[in-house]
Amino acid sequence: MTKAYLALESRFRRMNILADIGGMLHWDMATMMPDGAAESRSEQLATLDVMSNELIKDAALKDLLAEAEGENLSDWQRANLNEMKREWVHGNAVPGDLVEAISRASTACEVAWRTARAENDFAGLLPKLQTVLDLSIEAGTAKAEALGCSVYDALLDQYDPSMSCAKIDTLFADLEAFLPDFTASVIDCQKTEAPAHSPKGPFPIETQKAIGLELMKAVGFDFDHGRLDISHHPFCGGTADDVRLTTRYNEADFTSAIMGVLHETGHAMYELGLPADWRLQPVGKARGMSMHESQSLLVEMQASRSQEFLTYAAPLFKKAFNGEGAAWEAENLYRLYTRVEPGLIRVDADEVTYPSHVILRYRLERALIEGDMKLVDLPAAWNDMMQSLLGITPPNDADGCLQDIHWPSGAWGYFPTYTMGAMAAAQLFAAARTAVPGLMDNLAQGDFAPLMTWLRANVHGKGSSATTDEILQAATGAPLQTKAFITHLQTRYGS
Repeated sequence: MTKAYLALESRFRRMNILADIGGMLHWDMATMMPDGAAESRSEQLATLDVMSNELIKDAALKDLLAEAEGENLSDWQRANLNEMKREWVHGNAVPGDLVEAISRASTACEVAWRTARAENDFAGLLPKLQTVLDLSIEAGTAKAEALGCSVYDALLDQYDPSMSCAKIDTLFADLEAFLPDFTASVIDCQKTEAPAHSPKGPFPIETQKAIGLELMKAVGFDFDHGRLDISHHPFCGGTADDVRLTTRYNEADFTSAIMGVLHETGHAMYELGLPADWRLQPVGKARGMSMHESQSLLVEMQASRSQEFLTYAAPLFKKAFNGEGAAWEAENLYRLYTRVEPGLIRVDADEVTYPSHVILRYRLERALIEGDMKLVDLPAAWNDMMQSLLGITPPNDADGCLQDIHWPSGAWGYFPTYTMGAMAAAQLFAAARTAVPGLMDNLAQGDFAPLMTWLRANVHGKGSSATTDEILQAATGAPLQTKAFITHLQTRYGS
């Protein structure tokens, strides 16, 4: 008999439905909600968060978890029970009034961030952002006590279970030892090569969207279970059965929006490929944000910036925009998409300099969370570290510490997952190329099906039935490491 376990499944199903409702409200807030509805939306999201917190704190849940431990469960049920326990620890560590306060503060701050960035007004955002930071530290402190770890590790565990500062520091140290000299050598080498020419615009937004939709179809996106919209910051949200993607467009440059769409489609394919039999259960969720980012970066960086895929995409771009000349040829687009140049904006960064953007944010948010830096000093500290890591200084805060939505929305401890995801993407793509004969030839035809079939079996369909390292070990023969990522950079850029 599995009476206690089945009772748990019913309760966690209800909690996950509430989370899905919240996800759709967040999507609407970022895409369609009028600014005047912000206060009402804050109330709605806070109510959902409180309801979910009340469910996870139900006194009966602790007894059911203990009782289910002794029941005869399948491997997937056992994995699901383990994920239930992890969520129970997180949920019970934080008082309900703090959960509500964080929800209200982060919603208000996210809405205020849109205006603050547009107006380059860090000082105006500071009070709301300080509130979000303070509340996040308070929640992290409570979770750290329950988990027996540091405050930052507790916040990180929300996004990447089993990850820690100790492991991140080791991996990032490998990158920091490799990247500066390598980046300089690539930039010097590219100066001697044929320059990359940017196609001339303007590029109508509707045409950019049409191309994005066509490429989403090529990757395998199911439009019966999702859609593409516009937001201030590109993201993938919604639910596993109704995936909502967003991007942003620039009529002077179509290349960024296209890669943004492909990036978010990678996220979407992961959500759509999660085990259907475990929908609305903890084990049926994506493993964590490092694995999630691996899927977006695998599609965008590993596959879609390859020479093979651009051979397929170049004629599409040329036809759609009535392009003429060498700038529209695949060889030039490849040079354009693999041009290495330090820049201000993380989401537009090339894959060689991108890790430096993440390391910057990781260091700064750790310093803020651990009390080694005051939030009022963030703009100056950001600019100093940007100069140190990338050799450039932002001309304003809008292109500096205000460029990301993560901290205003309460996502502290999230940033390392981007570069962890890049490492995992390199491992997985290398393994897929070995396991699937002709995979690159398929990409040259715009055919992602063989790649997605392999990812479905080795990543997507695993859900949260194993740890990130266990999934990578089974799929690639090694846990998360820097070797494949460094090899990829040397292969693509070193020549």
